[in-house]
Amino acid sequence: MNITQKYLIKYISRDIIGFISNENDISVDNAMEIFFNSKLFEILQDIESGLYAESSSYVYELYKEEKNNSI
Repeated sequence: MNITQKYLIKYISRDIIGFISNENDISVDNAMEIFFNSKLFEILQDIESGLYAESSSYVYELYKEEKNNSI
């Protein structure tokens, strides 16, 4: 993983944590715990998936699909 890929993952993660926090009215710490324990975060870190090159909004929609399908 190169430095650009690391930064893209970091910024997407930051955005998604903010989305989760705002949409669910929870603390950033709780949102971090939720996102970092999701399957999507694991996939985001897999460079082979290419997910790091997508927009934060797109990745967040995938996160919400994962969340809805796990219920």
